[in-house]
Amino acid sequence: MPEKTPLNPTIHGKAERDGYTIEKVHFTSMPGHTVTGNLYRPVRDQNDDRPAVLFAHGHWADGRFHDAGEKAAQASVKSGGEPDPERGRLFMQAIPVQLAKMGFVVFQYDMVGYADSTAIPHREGFRDAQAELRLQSAMGLQTWNSIRALDLLCGLPGVDAKRVGVTGASGGGTQTFMLCALDDRPAAAFPAVMVSTAMQGGCVCENASHLRVGTGNVEIAALFAPKPMAFSAAKDWTEEFMSKGFPELQALYKLLGQPENVAAKAWLEYGHNYNRHAREFMYSWFSKHLLGKDETVSEQAYKPTPPKELSVFDADHPRPKDELPADKLRERMTAESDARMTKLIPSSAETLAEFRKVVGPALRAMVHDELPKEIALRVKRPKESEIDGVTMHRGVLGRKDEQDAVPSAGVFGAKPDGRLVIWVHPQGKASLFENEKLVPAARALVDAGFSVVAPDVFGVGELALAKPYPVDKTFAGYTYGYNRTPLAQRVHDILTLVAFGRSVLKSKRIDLVGWGEAGPWVILARALAGDAVTRTAADMSQFRFETVKATDDPMMLPGAAKYGGLPAFLALCAPGEVLIHNHRGTSSGKLSKAAYDAAGAADKMTRVNEKLPPEKVAEWLVR
Repeated sequence: MPEKTPLNPTIHGKAERDGYTIEKVHFTSMPGHTVTGNLYRPVRDQNDDRPAVLFAHGHWADGRFHDAGEKAAQASVKSGGEPDPERGRLFMQAIPVQLAKMGFVVFQYDMVGYADSTAIPHREGFRDAQAELRLQSAMGLQTWNSIRALDLLCGLPGVDAKRVGVTGASGGGTQTFMLCALDDRPAAAFPAVMVSTAMQGGCVCENASHLRVGTGNVEIAALFAPKPMAFSAAKDWTEEFMSKGFPELQALYKLLGQPENVAAKAWLEYGHNYNRHAREFMYSWFSKHLLGKDETVSEQAYKPTPPKELSVFDADHPRPKDELPADKLRERMTAESDARMTKLIPSSAETLAEFRKVVGPALRAMVHDELPKEIALRVKRPKESEIDGVTMHRGVLGRKDEQDAVPSAGVFGAKPDGRLVIWVHPQGKASLFENEKLVPAARALVDAGFSVVAPDVFGVGELALAKPYPVDKTFAGYTYGYNRTPLAQRVHDILTLVAFGRSVLKSKRIDLVGWGEAGPWVILARALAGDAVTRTAADMSQFRFETVKATDDPMMLPGAAKYGGLPAFLALCAPGEVLIHNHRGTSSGKLSKAAYDAAGAADKMTRVNEKLPPEKVAEWLVR
């Protein structure tokens, strides 16, 4: 997580209203980035600290300044969604006003690029390859703003930080349940018209690479359980929520012994909205769980404040001079992240453990994988044949809990001794033979008693893609937020082979070798395989993640540069025996050497600047 720097809040312009006050707020969520909003407080005296609500406005035009217009307001009143034209036009104010009258302190803050937040346009500034490599995203920034807004709210005098709720609709609903999944402080939540098993979020501010691979919004919202959480649904992508998603949440809350802490209602006669019916459901929910009053709350009429009067900045309170555009803010974020990674360079067993604690889980998250426990043979009887004096088995491997299928070929000599080499090559299993003869490096391994298995990993051989891997051209997070990258899938397939050797072949020793551009794939797999692999030989291919320029590059791995790139993943291999060659220009020396020195295994890493002939690599493996 980024460092929590001083907020330096400015709160000014208090306006007295009927039962509540409105103030204008801006604070610094990180150096160079300003968050803006309005603070609503009740005016009646209270002896005890007040509960509070953080309100995220969502993607309505102009955010907290939203004015639906007279025509839309009349339509809302006619349909029964709103009680009067004022709330039909300016329902964004209805929520903080009503909550303040109930006794809550409410902070309504701007999404990036909305209302007074103008330094970075919404949906812009975080779409290129370097942003992906650094995990710098609009959603990341906006979620960080939510965390810091909660810091502000919980730190206000007179606020009971143990009674804080969060709400928002649509994109604001996404902000609500994402914040509640990440932060332990909220005590109750109400994400409106967002959580479902259908559409997961239609904006770049609701998506990020790695976020929903193998999961979705229902499970992310469930991270808040068993604390009180309620939902509204409408005639939109949430219309099936009551039968798809909500029953599973009910089962979870029942399992955790708090079935009364989850609720949902659907108003399918209305389109996408946060209208009076959903709002009153929310008020009653927060009244019960934050005020201790089990009551039905009816929203009171109010006199709206003209949106222009809510604006934070004026002649006496100008925009902060240090506010940065996206490119400059990202430079600062990169510098801060790199400085923290530099501090993690290991120098002892203790600091190596800390390095592993940070980078190891990061790599698992980026690859979405670890060494599997159970392997399935997709073809029960592998095809067996004799070629060039060796026995070859051809089969298809996978995992019992997945539907993957990795075509593989294994060659076995006359006297295999239980040692296995997993041979990873850009040409896949076809690389074992040339002119129907076992290639010399494979022959050397087999003659030494090794068995050799070569897979067609994702995009290779039988799994070759008919066209380039399709990555969303507008924002890669729309693709990599739901699917592994090609590189991650290749690492996944290599780990499947390692588990196959361990659990099916019962190999007494497993080595990895990565040829050509497959060398970096193997380094990542070895870093995740741990001591299941004894020796690893990899051609580094003079590769650096920082050189990836396109989001559809098959070597794209979002986050790789942030966590130190290939040198850091090589460092995770310590103290395992590794041979790396063709590593000139990879910047792998300093960090990997430090890790091996810290592990007391300096003699376990062999580095050669030039590309080694295959026979030399085979000699190192069999020595």
